[in-house]
Amino acid sequence: MDTAEKTILFVGAGPGDPELLTLKGKKALEEAGLVLYAGSLVNAALLDFCSPGCERTDSSGLSLEEQVALMADAAGRGVPVVRLHTGDPSIFGAVAEQKRLLEEQGLSVQFIPGVSSFQAAAAALGIQYTVPGGNQTVICTRRAGRTPVPPEEDLRRLAAVGTTMVVFLSADQAEAVAEDLVEGGFSPRTPAACVYRASWEDEKILTAPLAELPALMKQHGITRHALIIAGECLASTDARSLLYSPSFSHGWREGSE
Repeated sequence: MDTAEKTILFVGAGPGDPELLTLKGKKALEEAGLVLYAGSLVNAALLDFCSPGCERTDSSGLSLEEQVALMADAAGRGVPVVRLHTGDPSIFGAVAEQKRLLEEQGLSVQFIPGVSSFQAAAAALGIQYTVPGGNQTVICTRRAGRTPVPPEEDLRRLAAVGTTMVVFLSADQAEAVAEDLVEGGFSPRTPAACVYRASWEDEKILTAPLAELPALMKQHGITRHALIIAGECLASTDARSLLYSPSFSHGWREGSE
């Protein structure tokens, strides 16, 4: 068996809309003999790209060891295997432990990136996270819950940076998220948004001042599958970047005086 036959592809499924799957991801699905996917998160319409003979297995009810055993067995028999992860595998994807266990069994793993929900959320809102003349940093994080976060990454500490915050996996703690950000230095009037199921057909966008957003989310029954975004990136601005300023020179254009 050559190396290619023993390589398992971890494919980013994108945020939900099947048309946001990359061309390379689509090709991997078309050629797969086994696709292991999280049915609770991945749009089932993506499985339509698979060949008729492809085995499709929902990993939602499987433990890490069961998932790895399934993939290793198929790859060992020369079956092309795709592990289909929601969004981009590198962000809250729980892929490191899968990769480690598969490599311990002599298998190799390759990653095909996907569009993350935080990118789809920005597209839905029609914003850019970095602001010309303003913040140039985006913090993607989560609030501690059943899964802890390091103390130095507490939301209140991160909020002290004063830049754009994108909070994953914390919609069920929206009130605590807002309180933490305010305690960390954000104004209660900071522009904020919740994007529920970004890019899906039932996508929902809520906007409000930070202190008022949790009540709005509660009113709409949003407790999961949503991002909380806060920062001046959500405010209207007429600021311009230097890149396209007539007076700004760079390697492709000479600026005017």
